[in-house]
Amino acid sequence: MDRAAWDERYRGADWIWSLEPNRFVAEQLAGRPPGRALDLACGEGRNALWLARSGWRVTAVDFSQVALEKAGKRAAAENGSASEGAARVEWIAADVTEYEPEAGAYDLALVAYLHLPSDRLAAVLGRAAGALAPGGMALVIGHDVTNLTEGVGGPQDAAVLHTPGIVAAALEPLRVEKAERVHRAVEGASVSAIDSLVVAFRD
Repeated sequence: MDRAAWDERYRGADWIWSLEPNRFVAEQLAGRPPGRALDLACGEGRNALWLARSGWRVTAVDFSQVALEKAGKRAAAENGSASEGAARVEWIAADVTEYEPEAGAYDLALVAYLHLPSDRLAAVLGRAAGALAPGGMALVIGHDVTNLTEGVGGPQDAAVLHTPGIVAAALEPLRVEKAERVHRAVEGASVSAIDSLVVAFRD
């Protein structure tokens, strides 16, 4: 969907996504010392706000102004507009396929459920990798292509779905620590959703 379609989707519901962070984000970052984080395609900000509450300073980027406005209002409602948590997130309205993050500046680059044709996804992930400081971590989660036959949910176009191998290759020259398929329970579904999960580090 394009920017206008996403704006309309976000405008049509109180919250499209859970207010809690993605379970794999919380699991993979548990116990990791906070630093500076880049959240690309942040949507309504559930992961960015969780990171901020955990002590991270976050740059959160999305092309939907409606989603960013909802995220900012939630931050203010939860923490107070002048709170430290709210101040830890910088919301940036930009298309992640064009956005150029500061090189070598971040301790974490998070890309959760961004679905694009493989060449465009690779370009975004390449810039995310370049944004990492030494020791920085890239965490990429997305609907896996096996959802089409074995799982539930997510886009139904194989051209925009992830595989661990495609994502890992796009993050070169980072050191890939984990590239696997993981299962996620979906309320009301008889089978689980299948996600690709890739964790990589800049040495």
